[in-house]
Amino acid sequence: MTDAQMRRFFVTLAQVNPAPQTELEYSSPFELLAAVLLSAQATDVSVNKATRHLFAIANTPQAMLVLGEQELAEAIRTIGLYRTKAKNLIKTCQILIEQHGGEVPSTLQALQDLPGVGRKTANVVLNEVFAVPTVAVDTHVFRVSNRTGLAPGKTPLEVEEALMQRIPKPFLANAHHWLILHGRYVCLARAPRCNDCAVRICCDLGASTMPSGVEGKAKKGVRHGHI
Repeated sequence: MTDAQMRRFFVTLAQVNPAPQTELEYSSPFELLAAVLLSAQATDVSVNKATRHLFAIANTPQAMLVLGEQELAEAIRTIGLYRTKAKNLIKTCQILIEQHGGEVPSTLQALQDLPGVGRKTANVVLNEVFAVPTVAVDTHVFRVSNRTGLAPGKTPLEVEEALMQRIPKPFLANAHHWLILHGRYVCLARAPRCNDCAVRICCDLGASTMPSGVEGKAKKGVRHGHI
């Protein structure tokens, strides 16, 4: 994907969804941190279903510790790996209270030091809560970046670094959300919906499936700066 195609890619996504948002439900930085931690290898729908009840009874680190690991595990048992996640979330709450005054830290390293919080989760929190222009690379972002030619890479870190370098600055703050939502609803893993894709002409795969002649005309428009 050329720089011109990349700009068109994000301009188009911005036109389709001017204000993208996470689909995880939360009302505080801690709730988001907990929800993202719980979302590993689980859908946002399943996490939201569990946290609606959980956050009603424990939505702070202090309240979560009072609830306890066993009760927490029971509250999230519908989510995959719930026992491990309950253990990590309790440990995370302890660290938040002991080292951060009960608040969610605002640096990548401090977030990654929390049990169950990897680089992806940390970047989600930084972007969503603290407005840091980061890109969290989950399976959707990894797939879209490689399939489209946006930022090919063999590992999530390679893709993240490439995206941070290539994405035009005006689009960086929302890029994470656009790519996740595009991968979740359009650029599906097994059967990408290329015929319904607004950015098909910018994509390495999508453009290759277009009728002869159409791709060339569209690319000419991109080179001339037309959107």
